[in-house]
Amino acid sequence: MTSPHSAGAADGKLIIVSGPSGAGKGTVLRRVREEGLFPLVMSVSATTRAKRPGEEDGVDYFFLTREDFLARRGRGEFLESFEVYPGGALYGTLAEPVMRQLKAGKWVVLEIDVKGARQVRRSFPDAVSIFVQPPSFEVLEERLRGRGTESEESLAKRLAQAKSELASADEYKYRVVNDRLDDAVADLTAILKNC
Repeated sequence: MTSPHSAGAADGKLIIVSGPSGAGKGTVLRRVREEGLFPLVMSVSATTRAKRPGEEDGVDYFFLTREDFLARRGRGEFLESFEVYPGGALYGTLAEPVMRQLKAGKWVVLEIDVKGARQVRRSFPDAVSIFVQPPSFEVLEERLRGRGTESEESLAKRLAQAKSELASADEYKYRVVNDRLDDAVADLTAILKNC
């Protein structure tokens, strides 16, 4: 049975990329996009959080009011959505822009978390799913600590989340270990060439 979201999506490809914070998935994706071998476009998420200086609506995020976000979610306009913490900002992927790009033959990349990926795979079981991971948990912790941007409490939460996400890696069709960036870029490129 075809889902309402998957109808007409055969022209393009939907690519789901997940991995814990610090795995380097954004860097790997940026390098692959810069090579220009594939018609890749990054999906723009929607959020209810406030716009930060320099951010543009429709470029960095689709900035929505909480009421608008919840109304759209109620109408089934999201492929996936989540709340970071109760009463906090909402985030999600609107279906319409993704479907428009797919119909135009683009390869739409959703850089989303494990929970969001599960939601999307229910509507798009044939999506290409890729999990980017560090060579070890210890390396991930080193990378996060090396950023020097978080308190110990915030870092502990991020590491606990990373453990949970790493335990879900087997849910993905492909895995890329980001030990050396050039190798990870080559691995992701090979996956995209063969999918």
